[in-house]
Amino acid sequence: MINIGLLGCGRIAKRHADLLGNGQIAGARLCAVCDIVPERADAYGTQFKVPSFHQIDEFLNHRDIDVVAVLTPSGMHPQHAIAAAQAGKHVIVEKPMALRLDDADAMIHACDDAGVKLFVVKQNRFNVPVRKLREALDAGRFGKLILGTVRVRWCRDQAYYDQDAWRGTWQFDGGV
Repeated sequence: MINIGLLGCGRIAKRHADLLGNGQIAGARLCAVCDIVPERADAYGTQFKVPSFHQIDEFLNHRDIDVVAVLTPSGMHPQHAIAAAQAGKHVIVEKPMALRLDDADAMIHACDDAGVKLFVVKQNRFNVPVRKLREALDAGRFGKLILGTVRVRWCRDQAYYDQDAWRGTWQFDGGV
């Protein structure tokens, strides 16, 4: 059993907590949560009957955690992933991995140095259209491919940015 702790209990944490806390992923379970907003962490802790933490150091010292899922604002991913690696925890980080290449490199180096694994969430590969495209490619339906182009058109309205103060800021938001 892989024990996963959630670092950050904002909007995306619900998906992670539901899957891990309700036993929907074989071989993995939710074992702890952490957020600097005590009410957020405590709500998940109570709901899923796991310890809740409000300080990252206490959370990373929790012996039961094998893997830390970094679910904090995007601009904080590097510092949190590096801290988790230095604590000897494997790291799952929500997208984007980092906002700058040097930060992504530092995350990779920290995980390599600590001998832990680093995984970046790429959930869209499980979307039905993407899976169907993969099946068609594997079946050779398009013949020999020479060139391919993909466009993903997402629209983020103002309500999306109003959900959290960090959204839409140069320091904490963005992606590659």
